[in-house]
Amino acid sequence: MIRVLPDLKGAADVLASRGGEIGRPLHVLAETTSTNDEAKRAAKEGAPHGSTWLTESQLGGRGRQGRAWLSSPGESLLFSVLLRLECVPVRLPLVALVAGLAVRDAVARAAPLADVRIKWPNDVVVRDRGGLSKIAGVLVETSMSGRMAEAVVVGIGINVHTRVFPPEIAARASSVALVASRPPERMEILADVLEGMDRDVAAVVARGLGLIHARLAAADALAGRAVKSEQGEGVADSIDLEGRLVVRAADGKVSRWSAGEVHLA
Repeated sequence: MIRVLPDLKGAADVLASRGGEIGRPLHVLAETTSTNDEAKRAAKEGAPHGSTWLTESQLGGRGRQGRAWLSSPGESLLFSVLLRLECVPVRLPLVALVAGLAVRDAVARAAPLADVRIKWPNDVVVRDRGGLSKIAGVLVETSMSGRMAEAVVVGIGINVHTRVFPPEIAARASSVALVASRPPERMEILADVLEGMDRDVAAVVARGLGLIHARLAAADALAGRAVKSEQGEGVADSIDLEGRLVVRAADGKVSRWSAGEVHLA
């Protein structure tokens, strides 16, 4: 039987001590199909801004393009945050970048010797021996009302204690435990992520990436690397102020990718 492990049982008190809006109320579940589904269902019922769902196990956890998120109970942080924001559609991609930066910063605090970065548009990776291994992912889903986002659900999965991955992803996956010099604490990582989102999300949605752009650029995992996607291929230059990936093709032509799955070429 799956149960909530002791290290997460005091999470609500820790979040309350930080004083932010995001993470309160906190709903801690032993098991669910998906925390994003929990958040979307609650959003329709009027749940407030900042409400967060945290679980030990997801039966139907998913990432981008419907991929399954694989995790054993007790090894990961699996949670979703409901945001009530006055957000026009053009700013929605920025939410994933803000959340990714909050996750990156939290993981870097837990593993200060690791080179933790953001892989545009929504992954957090650790750079090791020249490669990139995924340590966390962000999935943003939105309910619209006219031209404005009525509810934004940010789903986050972080590999914390995992040391062995399925063969099909072992070469490109990592965890906080594998790159940290001391055992990571899930509750502290959770609190750090939510505190970072609380600090930056509303400001970025209202005023753009300017406030965090320098931090985002410093954490960019793709800058200077050859990349490819359905939109073409080239060398990634930077993430611009609109949250787009700037790519320079072999002929010198510059394009700006606004979405899509990006792979190292």
